[in-house]
Amino acid sequence: MKVQWALILGLIFAIVIAAFAIVNIEDVPVDYIFGEAYWPLILVILGSALFGAIASASFSLVRIFTLQREVKQQRKQIAQLELDYAKRTDEYTTLEQRVMSSEPTLFEKKKMEDE
Repeated sequence: MKVQWALILGLIFAIVIAAFAIVNIEDVPVDYIFGEAYWPLILVILGSALFGAIASASFSLVRIFTLQREVKQQRKQIAQLELDYAKRTDEYTTLEQRVMSSEPTLFEKKKMEDE
């Protein structure tokens, strides 16, 4: 549903920009570092909107890739911690079974020898 609203708002924004650009068709001076040119205002407006959209999308993609890399690292860390937990649980179970078995402990062996 969010995607649909974003698409609708994007289309409304594009229509507003296009209407604004169509109304402003006279030539305007565009100053460059090395000179000046006269361009129709419609092209300046549409070009600026396009450049802004491309810049925004570029920054968003960089952020998305950064977050994906972080998620991948976190998943590896979680998997490693789960393996460590499983090992420790197995060790604990083994120790618990040894304690509960009939094998005498060192303390019990020493006590038997003293008697």
